[in-house]
Amino acid sequence: MDAITTGAALTTDLSCPWPDHDPRRMARDFLVWRHLRVLRARTMRHVHRLAARLQPAREPSAVATAYGVPMIPNWNDRTYAYCHYGTYGHYLADLLLAVDRPFLFLDIGANQGLFSLIAARNPLCEAIVALEPVPDTHARLVSNLAANGLDGRARALAFGLSEHGGLHRIACRRNHSGAATLEGHVTRRDPHALHLTVEMRTVRDLAPCLSRDLPIFVKIDVEGHEAHVIAPLLQSRFADRIMALFYEHDRRWSDAPAMDDVLARAGFGIRRRYGPARHHDVLALPLGPGTATTASMIA
Repeated sequence: MDAITTGAALTTDLSCPWPDHDPRRMARDFLVWRHLRVLRARTMRHVHRLAARLQPAREPSAVATAYGVPMIPNWNDRTYAYCHYGTYGHYLADLLLAVDRPFLFLDIGANQGLFSLIAARNPLCEAIVALEPVPDTHARLVSNLAANGLDGRARALAFGLSEHGGLHRIACRRNHSGAATLEGHVTRRDPHALHLTVEMRTVRDLAPCLSRDLPIFVKIDVEGHEAHVIAPLLQSRFADRIMALFYEHDRRWSDAPAMDDVLARAGFGIRRRYGPARHHDVLALPLGPGTATTASMIA
């Protein structure tokens, strides 16, 4: 049997009515519409930057985004422009809004907090724990949580997650905060990347922040460091509370067979892949009675 569908089933029923997206619509989205959204966001970012230079300086206030959540504008950052114009699509948002029981959202690599804010729109999301180790980006995460009235419901932690704690060097693209990584690919592609020292902690350090006995939806966006996050999570004392893992995969710097094996040994299977083969997102779920898995992908 394929590694994707092997592994012992977890005893706790964490199943949800996860939405299935029409494959033809997904194909159109990734082959056409996503590229147009990217082009629009990049173009309008420069328009907004020019407009800002022509206006008196003032303290920015949160504005509505394409996802229905307000965020503090940051037009110098391509990642914010993608959030504002909905470049990331609606797939993860649909999953978060479909959760039908009280849950905790664990946002690893939260950046400025877009998906934490979307999770908060689900009234059953009782707690949010968002991790962002880059200081400037963490400050924007805190501001966005506050702008959405989530101070008491969400925690913004100023560290990242890895197998080994301590201080680590992270590479950041100066105009694209979402490309920050502990791996080497940003430095190889961008000789002008900014290098910072950030704090990383282990799953054991994180566990006290997840003390509430709630199922956990985990989103991971760590630009190539996924294996060093997912394996410890699935070996943790709260692994049996993980209802879903949503993470990014890029075959240029990720080892898919090794990741499939880690999932299978923990009793997880891949439900769906969103996006083209080279770079896509993965939804992995605990295997159990009636749990269907698929390796479907938009090529």
